Amino acid sequence: LEMVRRAKVEGLNVTCEVTPHHLLLTDRAVADTGFSTNTKMKPPLRAELDRRALLKGLVDGTVDVIASDHAPHHPDEKDVEFSCAPFGILGLETTLSLCLDRLVRPGTLTLMRLIELLSTGPARVLNLPAGTLAPGSVADITLFDPEKVLVVDRSRFESLSRNTPFDGWKLRGAPVATFLAGRRVVL
Repeated sequence: LEMVRRAKVEGLNVTCEVTPHHLLLTDRAVADTGFSTNTKMKPPLRAELDRRALLKGLVDGTVDVIASDHAPHHPDEKDVEFSCAPFGILGLETTLSLCLDRLVRPGTLTLMRLIELLSTGPARVLNLPAGTLAPGSVADITLFDPEKVLVVDRSRFESLSRNTPFDGWKLRGAPVATFLAGRRVVL
């Protein structure tokens, strides 16, 4: 992260993304779950000091994007011993709620900064005409209720995958509708 910070100061064209799981979990989650394959990801979860450094990078602008890192795997692929399981967890169905509850609600990020990290930032990094509500823009939109309580329940995911370390987490703030090119697609 420090290398990215220095490169940006030097004017180099670099970007940085983080994931909700790396912002919210540490390597303790692996041990605490008895090496659940739902905690196996790449890069692996790190120490609390590293997690705090990522949070600092969000706040100081070093980080440009929060990415879901959506890596769904069929339950059979993850139902093996830790060393044999593929890397990755499901991210699309939990990212927004995790960020609203664990980053915006306690004041780590403002809602506008979160929107930038999840929407306008990725569009800018990828040079896409997206991430805006300007007239004439493509209507790719997620509507959310910041007060809606969501208990993460892997059995209710739309994805065929169930691999999440957040099963059972109670979160406040949840999507209520998703539109792709103006057409409602989820919820």
